[in-house]
Amino acid sequence: MSLDQLIKKCKRQDPKAQEQLYRLFSSKLFSICLKYSNDYSSAEDTLQDAFITIFDKVEQFKSQGSFEGWMKRITINTALQKYRKQKVFEIINEEQIEEVDVEIDEDDISLDYLLKIIQQLPDRYRLVFNLYVLDGYSHKEIAEMLDISIGTSKSNLARARNILKEKIESNREPCVQSIKG
Repeated sequence: MSLDQLIKKCKRQDPKAQEQLYRLFSSKLFSICLKYSNDYSSAEDTLQDAFITIFDKVEQFKSQGSFEGWMKRITINTALQKYRKQKVFEIINEEQIEEVDVEIDEDDISLDYLLKIIQQLPDRYRLVFNLYVLDGYSHKEIAEMLDISIGTSKSNLARARNILKEKIESNREPCVQSIKG
């Protein structure tokens, strides 16, 4: 069955089509949920909530653009809704922002470790970092999505980068010391 046929059946609330759609896209959408959650259990809850919204709003999809992109946007928005309510963001003066570059030697750091330390970031930093670095949103878009100022978005990104840089450097030190020892 083609994706278009599957979407049409989901619009008619066909449970078998919904299950098939879930099986087809759940792993991709779950990886998005993991990026925006601080643990596996929260990511599972977010995925469940996202699919409920997708099935409720599938009628609104008008076949303009990618269906997968439409579902990804719903998934990101579902994850962000949790944090909007919590008011996890600090208001920051833009003059305090200092840009930090983080150099990563791919031979020293595994992808699993990098994802693990990103998940350990405080919510406000992790959300902005993921939106800006991994998903390519601008600070203006992030500010609108999270109901914060552009300066707060920039500050949270800078702080996330600082934390990641410190964790990466502290991870390297034991390796360097064991080589020297």
